[in-house]
Amino acid sequence: MAQTFGDFELIISDNASSDRTPEICQAFAQQDNRIRYVRSAENLGGAPNFNRVFALARGEYFKWAAHDDLIAPTFLERCVATLDANPGAVVAHSWTQIIDAKGHLGQRYGYDGRLTTDSPDPVSRFRSLIHPSHQCYQLFGLMRANILRQTPLHGSYSHGDGVLLARLALWGPFCELPELLFFARSHPEQTLYRFIWSQKRPDYYALTLWCDPTQAQQLITPRWTILREYWRAIADSPLSPPERRDCYHETWKWARTYWKGLLRDLGHAMVYRWKFRARGSGPVSVPNLV
Repeated sequence: MAQTFGDFELIISDNASSDRTPEICQAFAQQDNRIRYVRSAENLGGAPNFNRVFALARGEYFKWAAHDDLIAPTFLERCVATLDANPGAVVAHSWTQIIDAKGHLGQRYGYDGRLTTDSPDPVSRFRSLIHPSHQCYQLFGLMRANILRQTPLHGSYSHGDGVLLARLALWGPFCELPELLFFARSHPEQTLYRFIWSQKRPDYYALTLWCDPTQAQQLITPRWTILREYWRAIADSPLSPPERRDCYHETWKWARTYWKGLLRDLGHAMVYRWKFRARGSGPVSVPNLV
């Protein structure tokens, strides 16, 4: 609420919290008519909760905001000015400062030329987002709402944020502000920390269930889902035939890189099918083969 750019709405989506969140948010909403508060009686899952706030949004630009991250007072002002000055850009984001649970400063995170998301070539932008390892902090940048509506939003599967960024990159370049305006929280109680950063091998199955708990009794093949969604992103994007061909080629290179994970998914599927046949009917729960 301390943003120097004041023409915005703040939509709070309370995903079945069990603490004082309703009381606190409603008190703020009564003090400022820019705040709208909505609540779910049951856990929707991370991805549907993300997408609900966009469905309720009315602005020209849109930004997701995780409940425990922080932004500098000039974040909106600087990002709005950047998108206004670059009509072809789809996302404006800043450098990132990592903070812990108590707000102590940690690593600074900038892409330092490793990502070419500012390139005029959509193939180069797509390639840079699907091949190197990056933390997807651009998802918390300011986005053009009309472009975001051309996508399926945050998918209910592991790495749905990364796939969405790759989709957006096919529609236009990103603008990175060389300023520390975004402060991303990282601590052991965090979902991504527990399932991804603290493990030698990411638990994509557990992260999928965080995104959508209704998949608990379904067959989950996360890496094949990511590959399929990359293909869908290419098919749905405004690319020329040569650009589309080159992007498909990048996904095959991605598949060669992650072939072990794809094979593990197939092994998971075979175990699931065997247990399903053994039971004779109904879905079954299969231990995660991460």
